Amino acid sequence: MSTSHHTPADDTRTAPEKSNDDTDDTGETNDVDDAESTATKQQRLAAYLREQAADGELYFKSKFIADDVDLSAKEIGALILKLQDSVADLSIERWSYTSATTWRVERTN
Repeated sequence: MSTSHHTPADDTRTAPEKSNDDTDDTGETNDVDDAESTATKQQRLAAYLREQAADGELYFKSKFIADDVDLSAKEIGALILKLQDSVADLSIERWSYTSATTWRVERTN
């Protein structure tokens, strides 16, 4: 009876090669599309928050509005931090933390 020992060195699988679609003529990665995508997501989230807080203040957890803004809870968490400093007509603050961060949003204008 022969026993075979498999080691990581025996594994011949390789990672898929990256596509060159995101490179420019010099072969460098082009991050412009990513920046525009983030800006678009920020605008969509800000518009949603303005609409929801139109009559006063809004309290929310990212996971509960994710479907409404077509973003993941993780994306909302990252974007909301950027919006805190960049959107003048909204006051955004971390309100509490119980199983997830609750955010408080209020229109300032």
